[in-house]
Amino acid sequence: MIEIGKVNKLTVVRETTVGLHLSDDDKNEVLLPASLVKATYKIKDVIDVFIYTDGEARLIATTALPYAQLNSFAYLRVTSITQIGAFIDWGLEKDLLLPFNEQKTEVEEGSFCVVYIYIDNISNRIVASTKLDKFITLHPITLTPGQEVDVLVYEQSPLGYSCIINNTYKGLMYHNDIYKEVFIGDELKGYVKTIREDSLIDLSFQKSGFKNVLDSTEVILNYIIANNGFIDLHDKSTPQEISIKLSMSKATFKKSIGILYRHKKVIIKPDGVYLATPTQEDVINTEN
Repeated sequence: MIEIGKVNKLTVVRETTVGLHLSDDDKNEVLLPASLVKATYKIKDVIDVFIYTDGEARLIATTALPYAQLNSFAYLRVTSITQIGAFIDWGLEKDLLLPFNEQKTEVEEGSFCVVYIYIDNISNRIVASTKLDKFITLHPITLTPGQEVDVLVYEQSPLGYSCIINNTYKGLMYHNDIYKEVFIGDELKGYVKTIREDSLIDLSFQKSGFKNVLDSTEVILNYIIANNGFIDLHDKSTPQEISIKLSMSKATFKKSIGILYRHKKVIIKPDGVYLATPTQEDVINTEN
């Protein structure tokens, strides 16, 4: 069966003036237009093609790959506004339609927005929507606290940033848990903090507990090494200064510095933290 909105392995069955005719195992055919043929193919060649629909809902094959496939969320650019809606660049020759009735707020030409790509049951066309909530899975949630997840940031609110988790769930990253710049459309790694009764998931960009501290010691040490053995942060540094340089909280910074100091990796002075120089005893112990 030829699957719309996905990459299919199809066989070249014949060539005509309009292009290559491709078939699946059930003898269903689709056209790869001559204008989209980018290489030389022979009859019986098996090729990977992406299947989408034209303006009349006819199936079309292309060897190009879109930026996002069917049933997925993506951050894409609006290329034009027409009488039927907006069109979005998704990496193919034909732009993707974002109908007016699928726009949560009106989009503008040249702007970017997070959309969900799906097949409209009435027109049988692949379209986009910015009304993301109706495509988010509420239950069952097969995640656990502390689990690393893929995050797509799609909306800012007074509480923080709403995110799509693993292309499935909705999560919230609170402002007071963010220690680096975040923008709409960012694709990041995050961690599940809590799963609430309303099926909303609280997220963090940092691992919880001691694991986060251990990861942060490596971040600090790499920063010091890359900056000539010094970082101008200390007990009196503000949380904002620490966040800008290291993307972590002041509490995590102080715990991590303590670990590095106990392992004789750094020297703490009033003006900042210095990379420790190995002592003769350290060298002898390493050699032994």
